[in-house]
Amino acid sequence: MAFVNDNFLNIPETYLFSEIARKVNTYKEENPSANIIRLGIGDVTRPLAPAVIKALHAAVDEMGDANTFRGYGPEQGYAFLRETIVAKDYTARGIDIAPDEVFVSDGAKSDTGNFGDILGPNNVIAVTDPVYPVYVDTNAMAGRAGKPTADGKWEKIVYLPCTKENNFIPELPETRPDVIYLCYPNNPTGTTLKKNELKQWVDYARANDVLILFDAAYEAFISEPDVPHSIYEIEGAREVAVEFRSFSKTAGFTGLRCGYTVVPKTVLVNSAEHGRVPLNRLWNRRQTTKFNGTAYIVQRAAEAIYSAEGQQQIKETIATYMNNAGIIRKGVEAKGLSAFGGVNAPYIWLKTPDGISSWQFFDRLLNEMNVVGTPGVGFGPHGEGYFRLTAFGSPAQTEEAMQRIANWKL
Repeated sequence: MAFVNDNFLNIPETYLFSEIARKVNTYKEENPSANIIRLGIGDVTRPLAPAVIKALHAAVDEMGDANTFRGYGPEQGYAFLRETIVAKDYTARGIDIAPDEVFVSDGAKSDTGNFGDILGPNNVIAVTDPVYPVYVDTNAMAGRAGKPTADGKWEKIVYLPCTKENNFIPELPETRPDVIYLCYPNNPTGTTLKKNELKQWVDYARANDVLILFDAAYEAFISEPDVPHSIYEIEGAREVAVEFRSFSKTAGFTGLRCGYTVVPKTVLVNSAEHGRVPLNRLWNRRQTTKFNGTAYIVQRAAEAIYSAEGQQQIKETIATYMNNAGIIRKGVEAKGLSAFGGVNAPYIWLKTPDGISSWQFFDRLLNEMNVVGTPGVGFGPHGEGYFRLTAFGSPAQTEEAMQRIANWKL
């Protein structure tokens, strides 16, 4: 008889966004005529850029010709894309990253979850709270989180609260962890760290031999000059940080699936038997064993994002979403609710009215206004009393949602 990994039995039976989808589908079945506006799950609505479509078609044609057909590709990603990423995302910003430190994948969600494969089971994990659920859930699956507690926390996780009271800027841990997850611009709060604030974390990691897993999936939405696009803009980060990037929200690749992870060869971690070892070769070994690489046609599509034509088209898409974010934040604040984010990120994080829990707010907004958001508590215990709205709807949907909320009797 086979035995299950008991850690899976400790986590909630459904993933946060699966539970939201279940609730919305149930409501839709009971109210088939309802016009539901979805500002909850962070899926995009604008189509792929013309430059991306052109590249996809050309790559498909190549795959239909025996002379240009490609089978298995390099698990790390094709050189044409890795070199383009290095040139456009790093060298252009004065950052020293090599192509063999870049690993192309099917998205940041997969990589942030899978990276734990190469980390020991006894590492102490720290997360900002609220936080993207994948960071916590995948560590729970691996046994690093311990058991869930009555207050919604995990017994072994170190929580770094981010609330209105501390301006959503986490304080350095009182007790040293081994690994810290940071996501900036932040999902779900939409807030950021400035360069001097992020430097404190890099300095802390260097002084305390801590690994930072830095999720920069929303860097393309940054508009303020003092907000870093990459953790490697901070001196010394190449010694302590792994960075995750995504094309999902930036270029509408939620359906195509493509992202990448940067693992500098200078990031060393401890082995009980082998001393200090580089993470780069361990991640390479993991990927070559468990991953056969992102599809060639998808990588050609990703390459097209960096063309002059692609960059202009992507900027137009980002501008549309950020305009939506401004509309949402203005509408929420006009309703008398405190709102955060929406400046450097496509998320608006609002404080629910006194006495209304996150899930109660979700249910009322769905049932009374037919608008879907995400309960803050789904991102962690310090998310209780907050709510997330996304800017990825169409402009018309966004305007309509705010009109409904303006007429809502809270």
